[in-house]
Amino acid sequence: MGKRQRLLGIYVNDQLASGLVFREVARRCARENAGTELGDALARVATAIAEDIATFEQLMGRLGLERSRAKPRLAIAAERLARLKLNGRLLAYSPLSRFEELDVLVMGIEGKKILWSNLADLAGLRARLRDVDFDALIERAASQRAELEPFHADAGRDALGVGG
Repeated sequence: MGKRQRLLGIYVNDQLASGLVFREVARRCARENAGTELGDALARVATAIAEDIATFEQLMGRLGLERSRAKPRLAIAAERLARLKLNGRLLAYSPLSRFEELDVLVMGIEGKKILWSNLADLAGLRARLRDVDFDALIERAASQRAELEPFHADAGRDALGVGG
């Protein structure tokens, strides 16, 4: 395996681990907000993130890149540990929890747009994998962000007190 292929493998495994964290955050936040418009939006986004991960794993396979066994496990463990942080309430889900989870998700989705662009253009995958519509993947991430953005803003105002 050449140096660039090895570095690409490290990069995509790091990104896969991040994607798994974002999927878990989306699922948890959807559960915490079940029965609301936000919960419905988060369930759709969580499903879309899971589909993006499957697409990403298929791309890795097509490129002959091995999946790290450790990075995803460590990322999921870190996400679960992060749930233990103080959120202003001892045992309950708080407005700050909601805002911070949405904050993580919109940042992660924005990062996914950058990821697809990096893979398409900087890694040269647009030319190597001509059947993959990287522009559609970037647009899909933009749609996910747009779906969450109004809820993110509302949660921020609710948690941080502006307009509340």
